[in-house]
Amino acid sequence: MLFLELFGFLLLILVAAEIFVNALEHLGERLHISEGVTGSLFAAVGTAMPETLVPLLAIFAGTGNAETSHEIGVGAILGAPLMLSTLSLFLMSAAVVRRRGLKGHLSPERGGLKRDLDFFLFAFLLAFVAMFVPHGEGWVRGTLAFIMVMIYFFYVLLTLRASSKLVEEGHGTEAGSAMLLTRLGLPQNLPVIVVQLALGLGLLVAGAKGFIHGVEAAAPIIGISALLLSLMIIPIATELPEKVNSILWIRKHKDTLAFGNITGAMVFQGTLLPAIGISLTPWAPQKEVLLGVLVTLVAAFWLRWMAASGGLRVWHLFVNGALYVTYLTVVLL
Repeated sequence: MLFLELFGFLLLILVAAEIFVNALEHLGERLHISEGVTGSLFAAVGTAMPETLVPLLAIFAGTGNAETSHEIGVGAILGAPLMLSTLSLFLMSAAVVRRRGLKGHLSPERGGLKRDLDFFLFAFLLAFVAMFVPHGEGWVRGTLAFIMVMIYFFYVLLTLRASSKLVEEGHGTEAGSAMLLTRLGLPQNLPVIVVQLALGLGLLVAGAKGFIHGVEAAAPIIGISALLLSLMIIPIATELPEKVNSILWIRKHKDTLAFGNITGAMVFQGTLLPAIGISLTPWAPQKEVLLGVLVTLVAAFWLRWMAASGGLRVWHLFVNGALYVTYLTVVLL
């Protein structure tokens, strides 16, 4: 029965992602903004809501055991970028390997992709350094957390500033099909687009939340710690919206939207959420946490290097998948 529930919530996430993506494309087209803004800001922040809520709830309203709550919070905060930079990118490339081949080109807008990865790498390196700052050094941790919040603020400003030029160069957001609610007889205007966005996002959050509870119920059967649960299982569930949205977009040859959805979420979850973790949890360099951070940084550096050295190929993202398998192998043995 438990696994049937998990399957049902997975189907809900798939349907919700289609509703959300469809409305988001129409919103971007109506506002005349670039695919980079639509993917890196709107889609990334919107679909990051489920995995954003998990660590916040764990830290502020967790279990009676503060240590366990902190473990779940830290694991969820760091597990999300790990999943995005490895498994999510691999699944996206795997979705088009039959059509494009292992040596097929992936063609996101290069400037936006490099900007996302530069901001993420800088912020996540600060999060890594913060693990070695004693918890008693509150002012140091507070300063690092403030810097990470400001990093995201400047990232948003630069992304928005680049939008108009990208639209002029042909990277404007274009809807690939009619809006779903208009098929029910509703007019295609901004209020209806917002309603469909809210509907899709609400279903995404509900589906991800139900999937999380199902996974947590199954965790005792697997027999792993709270930290490993939050590093591995919870992010798999909460990252499903990003994976599905990006797969839908890349199969439609909307590579900028597909990559921006993932790398934009990496920036969001590599700045604001670690800032909370640094401020409110021990943020200690435990083995599983350190390895996860290092694998995430290697995966992001690899993507940044390939994007800057002649263009991305499908097989490049298979390396990101191999890094995730390596992480699982080490922590589970």
